[in-house]
Amino acid sequence: MKHPKPVRLETAPTRGESVYLFLEFTISKMQSFDFQSNTRVVFGENSLDQLGDLTSELGGARVLLVTDPGIVKAGILERALNSLDAARLDVWVFDSVEENPTSRHVAEGVLFAKDQGGIDLLIGLGGGSAMDCAKGINFVLTNGGRMEDYWGVDKATEPMLPSIGIPTTAGTGSEAQSFALISQEDTHQKMACGDKKARFRTVILDPVLTTSTPKGVTAATGIDAISHAVESYVSTRRNPISQMFAKEAWRLLEKSFEIVVGDPENIEARSRMLLGAHLAGAAIENSMLGAAHACANPLTARYNITHGVAVGLMLPGVVRFNSQAVETLYQELHPSALHERVSELRAVSGLPEQLRDFGIRSEDLPQLAEEAAEEWTGTFNPRSVSKTELLELYEAAY
Repeated sequence: MKHPKPVRLETAPTRGESVYLFLEFTISKMQSFDFQSNTRVVFGENSLDQLGDLTSELGGARVLLVTDPGIVKAGILERALNSLDAARLDVWVFDSVEENPTSRHVAEGVLFAKDQGGIDLLIGLGGGSAMDCAKGINFVLTNGGRMEDYWGVDKATEPMLPSIGIPTTAGTGSEAQSFALISQEDTHQKMACGDKKARFRTVILDPVLTTSTPKGVTAATGIDAISHAVESYVSTRRNPISQMFAKEAWRLLEKSFEIVVGDPENIEARSRMLLGAHLAGAAIENSMLGAAHACANPLTARYNITHGVAVGLMLPGVVRFNSQAVETLYQELHPSALHERVSELRAVSGLPEQLRDFGIRSEDLPQLAEEAAEEWTGTFNPRSVSKTELLELYEAAY
């Protein structure tokens, strides 16, 4: 099979706004919004080989590369280092990132960077954990303090270093977002730390990197990406830009998810999944999420359930619950019952379908509902949710 050459999707230099030229959309009712992007996206098979040149173009000479042991084992780090070495760059590797990185991982990364002296660019290579940790290190390395100081929006007062995001899974869409999701070390509560200065200047989308992803990870991250498209499309902060991204993301993901689960070497399906996950991340950046993520985060914090698995447990019930308010919007994504289609995709993935499968006790559900009610994402759900409604969602998934 002849594969297409890597292509660049770059922002247009018009009035500081960007346009993805491969998408078209029609706005039937004009709505106010504020859309800004300065991220360069390089997409294509083996586009990782351009990393050295892209780093040099951003002025990077002393580089901190943030990744995890799995990326090292898969040989992906070696490929990245080969490209950086060819560009004659000095590179230091912080590869101690774990799933759901905490403030401890960020602090360790900052100390590692300071020991090298004079880091001028960061690279996040891996899943959402590695990319979020890279963003977190950027916050603290350039602005001081600790990760908790940046919980919220626009808390960084000093410039931040240029950075490059390279996802190796089709899932979180972290490379398209200005938020670092970092958990507190003691409580494991997720802190959303957002600042436009934290966005990656360049993103490399190389579908070849995703072919080594284990089936379970492919399934969990794929469902996560699907949830991003579905939730952002109907969030109360939705706008024409976010819905454009979300709708195209859903189209790419829904048609490819079953293929990559059954045929992980299918590079065309992998390509659609990776681009779809990126667009879903861009949709989140321009809208927000909803109750499925509000319910998922306490499951991860309290029971250490993988984020994508936790979202998959909750998403069908949340879609069914929201249908009373946004059924027409859901039909724009899928003409028949969307929650049934989401359930079908989850079933194909082989992911668990009930909370009880994780040893969660029914008497724990009220506490989970209280914690979910404190989650920021729930405030953007198209149907208002309090502890009462959230408990009902947990009970439905039990």
